[in-house]
Amino acid sequence: MRFEFATPTRVLFGPGALQEAGPIARSFGKRALVVVGRTIERSASLLDGLDRSAVAAVVFQVKGEPSLAAVREGVMRAKLEACDCVVAFGGGSAIDAAKAIAALLANGGDPLDYLEIIGRKQPLTRPSLPWIAIPTTAGTGAEVTRNAVLTSPEHRLKVSLRSPLLPARASIVDPELLSGLPPEVIAASGLDAFTQLVEPFVSARANPLIDALCREGLRRSARSLQRAYGGDSDEATREDLALSSLFGGLALSNAGLGAVHGFAAAIGGRFDAPHGAVCAALLPVVMSVNWRSLARRAPSSPALVRYAEIAAIVADRPGASIDEGIAWVQALRTALRIPGLTRWGVTDADIEGLVSAARSASSMRGNPIELADEELAEILTRSL
Repeated sequence: MRFEFATPTRVLFGPGALQEAGPIARSFGKRALVVVGRTIERSASLLDGLDRSAVAAVVFQVKGEPSLAAVREGVMRAKLEACDCVVAFGGGSAIDAAKAIAALLANGGDPLDYLEIIGRKQPLTRPSLPWIAIPTTAGTGAEVTRNAVLTSPEHRLKVSLRSPLLPARASIVDPELLSGLPPEVIAASGLDAFTQLVEPFVSARANPLIDALCREGLRRSARSLQRAYGGDSDEATREDLALSSLFGGLALSNAGLGAVHGFAAAIGGRFDAPHGAVCAALLPVVMSVNWRSLARRAPSSPALVRYAEIAAIVADRPGASIDEGIAWVQALRTALRIPGLTRWGVTDADIEGLVSAARSASSMRGNPIELADEELAEILTRSL
């Protein structure tokens, strides 16, 4: 057995952990590019903390998915303002944008120099500018991953900047930041986190260390996600969701993903669709098609045992069948009112192109079995 486990230098978790952001940032520099998402107002407490620690904040807003243009703009802004560190505060979009900006500030060049699939795939050679990741949703786990997912509208793709030099110097996960999130954000981000626990657990690159994180994350997500969506967001529930997201980020960074995220990369590059909602629409169908394909073509695959274990965890009943586990996931998707892919403009006419694009996505390599084109097309058809 051989595997690698990578994580940021430091992870701080717990209610009130945000208070550590100012002192940590001050240890990195005096001027921070603060990358935020759609709602700047939520960052008021962070900005106050930076000010108290004598760190000047240069706020840079990323309003949607992190595009190549947004990253270029952020790099230019940081250079003009002489920023010596970066702080990300928001969901996966803000964090991935900050991650790419910090890398380019240290390495120079353009995103296309380093991107996979559409870029020149040059390796980063220098550690990123010191940066801090502070998630305000519980979904992507981007605060602890080694890749930044960026959108290229001209290529109609989402692609990754990937390097062991990318992780944050510190990740601050404060469950209190989840208070007041809209139900639709809780649903989409929570099911994204759930997916990022399922896919690494059944991945061809699974390992015992990641298995432990996935099992614990799945238990916490299964017992708390629907409760949080319904408005019962007490401290224990918020901690469950925050830990599930954190564990999912660590899991995917070390064991890979699968067909759900392979399709999500292709769909996200072509349609204005929230990543978490796309993953949620695809997950039960991918589980179903994977299960059937494994049973037919690889009946001795350990992934079948793992799908059965997932069923026992989510159903909270030893011996639950894989079919029951998939039905539980489908029922959760329904309860959280996740729409099908047609909600985001995907039609039958798009299936062939999306199958082709998904095949080239790096996430597809982690799927527990290679799926035929007709099986991939079936996944999309059933997810519409």
